Amino acid sequence: MLSEGIHSLVDTGNGLLLLLGLRLSKKPPDQTHPFGHGKELYFWTLIVAILIFAAGGGVSLYEGVIHLIRPSPLEDPFWSYLVLGLAVIFEGISWAVAYREFRKVQGEQGVWETIHASKDPTIFSVLFEDSAALLGLTAAFLGVYLGHQFNNPYFDGGASIVIGVILAMVAVLLAYESKELLVGEGVDPHLLANIRRMAEADTSVARVLRALTMYFGPHQALLTLDVQFHSGLATSDLEAAIDRLEAAIRKQYPDITRIFIEADTLAQEQGTPDATARRDGQEQNLLPEQR
Repeated sequence: MLSEGIHSLVDTGNGLLLLLGLRLSKKPPDQTHPFGHGKELYFWTLIVAILIFAAGGGVSLYEGVIHLIRPSPLEDPFWSYLVLGLAVIFEGISWAVAYREFRKVQGEQGVWETIHASKDPTIFSVLFEDSAALLGLTAAFLGVYLGHQFNNPYFDGGASIVIGVILAMVAVLLAYESKELLVGEGVDPHLLANIRRMAEADTSVARVLRALTMYFGPHQALLTLDVQFHSGLATSDLEAAIDRLEAAIRKQYPDITRIFIEADTLAQEQGTPDATARRDGQEQNLLPEQR
């Protein structure tokens, strides 16, 4: 029961940290953060994972070992059953809400595919925590029930260890997914391949030499394209082709909020200086010195 109490306290603090991360991630770009603060959410999700592992899993494991070494005498379980029953109701409601939001983004994908593909850690982190809470409550109930059924206090310590292991596993999984996003994860390879095909389908494009992406937030991705155009294009035609590419990509993939295109022509490959470069058209989101 003490382990579940600590778990609930940690969950409450984690919810507040995720709300803080959401709020900070919406701050507009500034001089020191020209691409915005979207990764604040990834940072605070990592902090949540650390707290689950240390404060939740670590303390639960410690309490379980202590109670195995020095078991406490069994007491009347009435209040334990009452608290656990109410906790199951509250956590069940929270889990249902989290699962409904998760299903909205899941589509036809599997659970693990959706978790890995999602760039919004709040969706799966809340679902992870609520699932761990329900499993922990089940373990706590079995520990209390079996302890009194067999008059054996060691079931109580064992249940606490099980709760600690559950929390540690959830924390490791959440930390892994957060780390991938924090260090600069790109878009799905299939999506990137579609962007390359879309660009190369343009009549002015000879080929796409390089395409790089990186997420700066759940719905903020950067795309850089090194595009080789056909020779003989006038500067106005080249600019029109770049505008056309940007508009088509943004229409198909609205999460790509910034597009940088470096344009080369076949003439440059042959040694003539017929090349130009173009950067993101979203200048309204940039600082004056970046325009």
